[in-house]
Amino acid sequence: MQHFIKNIYQEKMNRINTLGIIIMKKKKRNSPFTDNMDIILLVIVNNAQVPWDVKHYEKEDEIAAVHILTHPLLMKWVDVRKYHKVLDWIVNGTVLFERDEYVTTLKQELQKSPNNKKELRKAVEFGKLIKSYNEAEVLYETFQYKDAYSRIVHSLHYLARLTIIDRGIYPEVTVWNQVKHLDIEVYKLYEELVESKEEIKQRVQLMLIATDFVISTRARTSIKHLLDIMKSKNIAWTYADLKFHSEITPYSSYLTSMIFYLTKKGIIQTLYKTTNEKGVYQRIYQVK
Repeated sequence: MQHFIKNIYQEKMNRINTLGIIIMKKKKRNSPFTDNMDIILLVIVNNAQVPWDVKHYEKEDEIAAVHILTHPLLMKWVDVRKYHKVLDWIVNGTVLFERDEYVTTLKQELQKSPNNKKELRKAVEFGKLIKSYNEAEVLYETFQYKDAYSRIVHSLHYLARLTIIDRGIYPEVTVWNQVKHLDIEVYKLYEELVESKEEIKQRVQLMLIATDFVISTRARTSIKHLLDIMKSKNIAWTYADLKFHSEITPYSSYLTSMIFYLTKKGIIQTLYKTTNEKGVYQRIYQVK
């Protein structure tokens, strides 16, 4: 397999379209870092017909995955810290080839967090957190305790990533190891959920209350990106105005959950606009 992989990256490095090649090898039997593949080969190119192409190969009980990824798509992921496993490969993998220090510069970009990008990344994680938390509440209220537990675990994971990003640090796959040294309050929430001896119903109930408190104390700073956009014009915003705003696109799929949470907590207020239908009003929103 090593010879096969070597042939691939030597062929790719000779192409002017190739910007960087990184290899990541499995170090343990079960490795979430490499999706349990023995070898990950990441090839970053300027452009391609398919923005992200993946092929799996096997030889003599070794499995390798070759990812070919375009620079424009990768930069979108960098902006919002999406597909963090791929970003982990860039940070922790071995550089086999780079054109004009492309990978070196990219690693530096991943390790820093410019304020405008930081606020965007926080908004994205907050959106995921609120959506997941709302789902956990609904599942709990409909007696689906195991599914509610699963959603709470996801919610705490998003809260952990939000905490790390707020510190200006890159969230790794092992977020709880990072959070343990950054925010003991959030770490204790996770520890209490997974280690408690209470029945699952009681664990979820207590965690919904505790998590809601932590979210509410951090909501305004976590959602600064959205609030700043809304305050940029002295008007109330329709939902469509917000959803299709170019700067909100990275978290537009979570916007409904975010809007309802922020109105519930009194951070933004709802105004009402008359329509042609008597007694029917359009909801519009502005920051209090």
